[in-house]
Amino acid sequence: MTQTRSARPWYRRMTGRRPDEPHRSATPLELFFDLCFVVAVAQAADNLHGAVSEGHIGLAVGRYLMVFFAIWWAWMNFTWFASAYDTDDDVYRVTTLVQIAGALILASGVPRAFTEGDFATITVGYVVMRLATIVDWIRAAAGDPAHRIVALRYAGGVFVVQVGWLLRLALPDSWLAGSFLLLALAEVLVPAFAERPGMTPWHPRHIVERYGLFTLIVLGEVVLVTSVAIQTGLDAGDRQLWSLAAAGIAIVFALWWLYFDQPVAVSNQLRRALFWGYGHYLIFASVAAVGAGLAVEVNHERDDSHVSGLTAGYAVAVPVAVYVVTLWALHVRHRRRRWLTVACLCTVVLVLLVPLGPAPVHLVAVLLFCLVIATVLARRLGRSPDATAPEPTGSDGGPVGAQ
Repeated sequence: MTQTRSARPWYRRMTGRRPDEPHRSATPLELFFDLCFVVAVAQAADNLHGAVSEGHIGLAVGRYLMVFFAIWWAWMNFTWFASAYDTDDDVYRVTTLVQIAGALILASGVPRAFTEGDFATITVGYVVMRLATIVDWIRAAAGDPAHRIVALRYAGGVFVVQVGWLLRLALPDSWLAGSFLLLALAEVLVPAFAERPGMTPWHPRHIVERYGLFTLIVLGEVVLVTSVAIQTGLDAGDRQLWSLAAAGIAIVFALWWLYFDQPVAVSNQLRRALFWGYGHYLIFASVAAVGAGLAVEVNHERDDSHVSGLTAGYAVAVPVAVYVVTLWALHVRHRRRRWLTVACLCTVVLVLLVPLGPAPVHLVAVLLFCLVIATVLARRLGRSPDATAPEPTGSDGGPVGAQ
C-alpha cells in the first residue's frame, strides 16, 4: 500500500516544492529568521564604524568582510533551501530555530572579532547554523528521490567545510587570513558542485522577494545607525548635523530606489543564478557599510574621531561606489541601455572623487539623485516599442540574468 504524505516518517516528509507555485511568498518563519539576523548585521556595521573612527581602517575592513561573509552565507543558504523545501513542519521549524540561535551566537562574537581578532565565538555560531542545514539536506535526500544526489552532495560538502572551520581555530594567527579565504572559497563552491546533477526546485519569484526583503532590512540598519549617530550629536548641541542628516536620508532613499526601480528576474541557469545570488554579498555588505560610513562622518563633524575628513568621506563614498557597480552588474547591464551604463560608471567615478572636495556626503547624495533620474528616464523610454531591445535568453529560454 502506498503511504500518504501524512503517514510518512518525519525524515521523509521534506519533498520539493513546485518552482512555479502560484502566490508563493515569504512565510512568517522566514520573516522571523530575517528579523533575528538584524542583530548580526547591526553588530557588524556598528563595529566597523567604531574601528574606522579609531583609525584602524585596513584591519576594520578586513574583519568586516569576514564577519559579513558568515552572516550573508548562512542567510543565503537558508533562503535558497527554504525556497525549494520549506515544509513548515515541526522538525523544519526546530532546525530553523537552531539556525537563529546560531545567528545570535555569531552576533555576540562580532565585537571580540573586531577588537581582538578572536573569531572563536563567530565560528561556533556559524557552525551551529550550518550543521542545522545538514539535517535539512538529509531530510530532503530522504523525501525527494529526484534530487537525492544533489541533497547528499550538499550535506557532505557542508559537513566537510564545517570541519575545516573548526580546525581553523587551532591554526596560528599568521594563517588565519589565508585559511579564511580557502574555506570561504570552499563554501561558495559547494552549491556549484552539488547542483550540477540537477538544480533543486527553488522558486524564482520567491527568491527575488527574499533578497528584496533582506535588502530592506540592511537599509533599515543604515537608517538606524545614522539616526543614532545624529541624535548623539544633537543631544550634544550640534545643530549643524541637520544638513548631514538630510544628505544621509537622501542617500538611503536613492539606494532603495535604484534597487527596486524595476522588477527583477532570476535566470534558471545555474551559472547565472549563482552569479546573481553571490553578487548580493557586495550589495548587502556595501549598504551596511554606508551606514557605518555615515556614522564616521558624524563623528568627524563632531571632532570625535581619529580620522581625517578625506578618510571620513571615503568611508561613505567607497561603499556607495561598490553598491552602484554591483547593482549595474546584477540588474542594469542586461537592459541594453548604454547611456544608463555610462551614467552608472560616471556616477561611480565622481563618487570616488568627491571626498577630495568639501561636503562629500552632500555631493554623494546629489550624484545618486541624478542617477535615480537617469534610471527613471531609462524606464520610461524603455516602454516605447522602438526603444525596447529584446532580452537575451539562455538555451532553456529563460532570461540570462536579473533584469
